[in-house]
Amino acid sequence: MGVQGFPTLKIVVPGKKPGKPRVEDYQGQRAAKAIVDAVVERIPNYVKKLTNKDYESWIAADESPKALLFTEKGTTSALLRSLAIDFLGGINFAQIRSKESKAVEQFGITSFPTLILLPAGGSEPVVYEGEMKKALMLEFLSQAAQPNPDPAPAVPKKKSSSPKKPASSSSSTVVDSDIPTDLPSPKVEIPPEEKPVKVPVKVPEVAQLATPEDLEAKCLNSKSGSCILTLLAETESPDTELPASAKEALSTVSELSHKLTGHHLPFYSVPAINSHAKILRTELGLSETSTTEIIAVNGRRGWWRHYSSEDGFGLHSVESWIDSIRLGEGSKNKLPEGVIKAEEEKVEEKAEEPEKEKVEKEVPHDEL
Repeated sequence: MGVQGFPTLKIVVPGKKPGKPRVEDYQGQRAAKAIVDAVVERIPNYVKKLTNKDYESWIAADESPKALLFTEKGTTSALLRSLAIDFLGGINFAQIRSKESKAVEQFGITSFPTLILLPAGGSEPVVYEGEMKKALMLEFLSQAAQPNPDPAPAVPKKKSSSPKKPASSSSSTVVDSDIPTDLPSPKVEIPPEEKPVKVPVKVPEVAQLATPEDLEAKCLNSKSGSCILTLLAETESPDTELPASAKEALSTVSELSHKLTGHHLPFYSVPAINSHAKILRTELGLSETSTTEIIAVNGRRGWWRHYSSEDGFGLHSVESWIDSIRLGEGSKNKLPEGVIKAEEEKVEEKAEEPEKEKVEKEVPHDEL
């Protein structure tokens, strides 16, 4: 695919020949709307745009079924493009804007959008009165033609009618009656007890920042980049087992840390015995030490984000949250003053050079 960096978005567009798609690099903004718009633009458009001048000729061109959408918008929606593809070859699709008064009056359109089905053979138009949802519209249009199967069925190859000629050989063939005519199947069944057992690879647990100095050095200083911190719940004693939610959170961030190795996004756990963890919770307005929290902080840029644990600490939920951070989506909170350790200014004291003592040399002179 020619990927040179991460994250990279590729748009695969159907090519002119089946099985040979066109792959394009997405160069737009890393926002959901921009990505969706880019994909919609590349959906093949089989919808004809009509005006007062040509809609009658389009309707009279042939007797095939037609679907006509009256809309206030000038662009063709992804929904209409999709329906046109589903019924390609069965129903012709077109759209007319609300400003085309002649066509609007002829069909008695009073609200927009309105979809009209023109059955084959010039039958009376049928107005769609349901919601603009694909499943319902697909069912409505199916009364005129059946949608194309997805994927399209393969065309069976024609078998040759002429029988194959036996291969000629100059040598004679001797048949041994003791040799079986049917060869045994080469497939050998391996008993379950002999099959290799897949041993799951244990992912190493994320590094722990047990002291305030470690936490400041790694994530809470003016030069540190983005960090994912798991603030563990407080236990009765250091030997007490962590609660289930904390175990799940640790397992998830350890898995993601292993998965995102090389992406320069460090993951750490912060135990409750770290005195700076409680201060951090208070400054950021997080819950008490009895719960586990996952946050992202960036000391250099001065922002932080909080993962909402309402849905638990499952891999899919946490990974989606981290992906949104990596793609620059969602809002960030400004870190309160005092959370990030200010860089200590190094004052270099210049050593005072000792004054050079002036030594006067006695200059000899002649006595008078």
